[in-house]
Amino acid sequence: MVGNMSDLAGAGSIAEVQQRVVNCRACPRLVAWREETARVKRRMYRDEDYWGRPLAAFGDPNARLLVVGLAPAAHGGNRTGRMFTGDRSGDWLFGALHRAGFANQPASVRAGDGLELRGALVTAAARCAPPQNKLTPAELAACRPYIVRELELLADLRAVVALGRVAFDALLRAWAAAGRTMPPRKPPFGHNVATQLPDGGPLLIACYHPSQQNTQTGRLTPEMLDDVFRQARQAVDGGG
Repeated sequence: MVGNMSDLAGAGSIAEVQQRVVNCRACPRLVAWREETARVKRRMYRDEDYWGRPLAAFGDPNARLLVVGLAPAAHGGNRTGRMFTGDRSGDWLFGALHRAGFANQPASVRAGDGLELRGALVTAAARCAPPQNKLTPAELAACRPYIVRELELLADLRAVVALGRVAFDALLRAWAAAGRTMPPRKPPFGHNVATQLPDGGPLLIACYHPSQQNTQTGRLTPEMLDDVFRQARQAVDGGG
């Protein structure tokens, strides 16, 4: 385990957590993959400098909404250096966040493109791009302390949107690891199915991941995604 994983308790802000994230080398397989992808590049991006490192969470450090994804895309976030940026999944996600009033613009093309989030923070179960988008249980466990610390620091969290079942399970494990009260039964995963976490916890909303596999087949539509963030907006604004 890399040293910066053991001293996260000393990270007193979201910004300090992210400084530790970008320097992490805890998972040899993921380090090798992200750096090889950044070196070889995809042909259409051959003139770009790839980020090739772990991704920090992106957004408002005082967020009331937390959005949890799976992991960066090899030629999306791993290229641009920002969560859900530079790929079709990001187009869907930030478009929905914009329509719900959480983002100042619908497009997320590259770092420095003017995108800002208002009251929302986007994070992920794992911070490095994995081969074939598959993570091992050990890799998910190694990244968990980052989400745990983010949960501890988000003092006014009112809603969490988990994109996909892996992110949903990762969030619940992080919630437990943060010492928060768990529901008596594991919440069900189903699109736009919401569970109020106990003892003043946030509303946890399950959502299909905006992957091309889901969006191109119609399993997830823009209207379905908007329904999720409409519910999140109501929770954030205190409307239940």
